[in-house]
Amino acid sequence: MTDYDASEFLMLSGIQHFQFCERQWALIHIEQEWEENVLTIEGSHLHEKADDPFVREKRKDILYVRGLPIHSSKLGLTGVCDVVEFHKDENGVPLQNEEGTYLPVPVEYKRGKPKKDQSDILQLAAQAICLEDMLYCTVSRGDLFYHEIRRRVEVEITEDLKIQVRETAKRMHDYYRRRHTPRVKTGKHCQSCSLRHICLPELMTKESVATYMKRMLAE
Repeated sequence: MTDYDASEFLMLSGIQHFQFCERQWALIHIEQEWEENVLTIEGSHLHEKADDPFVREKRKDILYVRGLPIHSSKLGLTGVCDVVEFHKDENGVPLQNEEGTYLPVPVEYKRGKPKKDQSDILQLAAQAICLEDMLYCTVSRGDLFYHEIRRRVEVEITEDLKIQVRETAKRMHDYYRRRHTPRVKTGKHCQSCSLRHICLPELMTKESVATYMKRMLAE
């Protein structure tokens, strides 16, 4: 697999959008459309509380780092981890200004409750791959903290999950390269989509959303 140049990197958080709805991902990341709703506002507020790049603290044998920038040239993805816990472990890697060796555990904060699909899990697995590529270690687990149920869900980062992430990232890059926005596929998920007022049946044409909007404004 050929590594991606930094100029080709896509947002890692887009994996969650892509799994939820490939059209939604394209509207946000290709067409540059976005519409705030109460879900995205609450989600942003929750992440603001977690993403504080100036916070780094240590409790016993665990180092907590918030807002850690991550990337993977193999996936062509970049993003920010809400929190990464570095657990002291003899099989880990050395960290600057710390004694001993540590293994990273990414922790992703979510507004709602565990989903039926794997969108959150694949996003977490993508973070694990980035940490592996950056630190030259193996990340075998991560945690998802759901605000609605107020607890963590531990996720085993399996090789099958990593394969799914690689395949998803490859499709995302293919769509982005071709500027491909999938047509509308309505379903129950549309009710909770922040773009449901933009992604309308009238847009089920071959023209892009951006072209449609420009045409409508000109009429």
